[in-house]
Amino acid sequence: MKKLKGIGTGRLSLYLGLLLAAFITMWLIRTCSIPSPFSKAGTKPSGGDTLDVAIDYGPMSLFTYDDTLGGFNYDMIRGMATANGLKVKFHPVTTPGSSIEGLENGLYDIVVSDIAATAEASENVVFTEPVYLDKQVLVQKKDSLGNTEVSSQLDLAGREVWVTSGSPSAMRLRNLSAEIGDTILVKEDPDYGSEQLVMMVAVGDIPLAVVNEKTALRLAGEYPGIDVSTAISFTQFQTWALRKKEMELTDSVNSMIKRYKQTDGYKDLLRRYGI
Repeated sequence: MKKLKGIGTGRLSLYLGLLLAAFITMWLIRTCSIPSPFSKAGTKPSGGDTLDVAIDYGPMSLFTYDDTLGGFNYDMIRGMATANGLKVKFHPVTTPGSSIEGLENGLYDIVVSDIAATAEASENVVFTEPVYLDKQVLVQKKDSLGNTEVSSQLDLAGREVWVTSGSPSAMRLRNLSAEIGDTILVKEDPDYGSEQLVMMVAVGDIPLAVVNEKTALRLAGEYPGIDVSTAISFTQFQTWALRKKEMELTDSVNSMIKRYKQTDGYKDLLRRYGI
């Protein structure tokens, strides 16, 4: 709660609104389940044959609208579950670090979060087939004329940029720092996800943030005072993560993803979420 100290009434309302949305999401998730053929004993809190999915809270994964759950990843998993007779339980998370720890400890079977399929990350987890394409962009405020302080990656020299702890954005910014030959002050937030960081830029609590473009574009409609036009990375595959030792489950999930990507349901999701 340290970051809420001294904020104005408008900012407090934004934070409380986001917190309320998160509570509604977690309440709605308790009832989300569909039958499943996967059975694993003693490794997950659900027990039985339920497939546990850790999913981050944000526009591309999981959010609420009109007391209903939505999100590209959430809708895709539900569609796959229906098509394959699966039983799924969703667990909302805010940062990649906590979800990966839960994956390694057997609490989750699949993690849907901002984890790039890099060589370093692959030491601990195995990644699925690509689900969709995305890239990282800079989130910053713009003035009344639409101007911004940062117009290119070179302008990040000496600036403070916030990312979600454990996200691939931190690695990308450090590599970018070496590329431009100057220091970028990377701040990793252990508590807040991409949506919260965008909101904190919008209200002026932090100067800059880096999040995935699809998330940034959807949130830009809610916060018209921000600019998300500066790319930080090239286009990257967005995937889900599983434990390395669960190769049978990984093969099953990959097969389901490949089949689902050939369906009209998947094409409809791409159109609905602007991918």
